[in-house]
Amino acid sequence: MATKLASRTPEHLATPSDLDAEAAGKIAGAINPLIADAFALYLKTKNFHWHMSGSHYRDYHLLLDEHADQIFAMTDILAERVRKTGGTTIRSIGDVARQQAVSDNDQSFVAPGDMLRELMEDNKAFAARQRSAHEVVDEVKDVATASILENFIDETERRTWFLYETVVGGEHTA
Repeated sequence: MATKLASRTPEHLATPSDLDAEAAGKIAGAINPLIADAFALYLKTKNFHWHMSGSHYRDYHLLLDEHADQIFAMTDILAERVRKTGGTTIRSIGDVARQQAVSDNDQSFVAPGDMLRELMEDNKAFAARQRSAHEVVDEVKDVATASILENFIDETERRTWFLYETVVGGEHTA
């Protein structure tokens, strides 16, 4: 069995598609960094969820859990889309680390407001990178990936909005 598996080559992963190899490569090149970002943002969101403290603990804890679930759900949909178009996708934590734009936060303590602000900025930047990927998939006429990205951009903007209103929105009320 090991010999049989070892003899497999990239051609064994070639998924039939009406998109040519160049288009598949562009799609994978645009989407794989988003998958890496989703994994990094998921873990950062869970980190802050696990290490939340303070008077609004329960509300923030639940909000971040909801956000983390939503972000994690993106990873499989995006990776499977890359495969459906004939590309290959993320293979390891190292692969994620090489491709992610979301910065890690390894601090032992982060104040709750700072956590929410950081996640707000990360989600805002993530939406911008999704828009850039959308431009690439539009260029190769991949409407299915564009549609997926449109929904994920909306979800990401919603997370940004909720984080903004949670941490900043209340600061400018009288």
